Amino acid sequence: MLRWLMLAGGIVVVDQITKHWILDRYALFQSEAITPFFNLVLVMNSGAAFSFLAGAGGWQKWFFIVLAVAVSIWLLVMLRQHATERLLPAALATILGGAIGNLIDRLRFDAVVDFLDFHCAGYHFPAFNVADSAITIGVFLMLIAEFRHTKVVPK
Repeated sequence: MLRWLMLAGGIVVVDQITKHWILDRYALFQSEAITPFFNLVLVMNSGAAFSFLAGAGGWQKWFFIVLAVAVSIWLLVMLRQHATERLLPAALATILGGAIGNLIDRLRFDAVVDFLDFHCAGYHFPAFNVADSAITIGVFLMLIAEFRHTKVVPK
């Protein structure tokens, strides 16, 4: 199980280093074009994905903190149960690292630091961060693991 906890910890470290770097170099809402389709921008998201509940008045901070702690505990239990496998624990550890990375932000800033801004033809995908990327990759890996273990029953 140690290797999966190290993977999660590595994601937390990379996530926090990148957020620290952005916070040191950019003012809130400051944006810098890196390529024709990608900007770095400092955004503080008090909501969830796509700023869901961002304007809810503050209670959502505690909701998301409790949710992140509960999910992290569940992920640790699942990691322990599947520690000898490969794909599913990698997925769980990746999600765990992302969840903890964003949890740290909520505890420190009452919001999550987002900074990756992809855009095309005037449309901007909502800004996100390394932790969000890890969660997305982890969910994708979890789906692959589930499909590999699902047996199709012939009719």
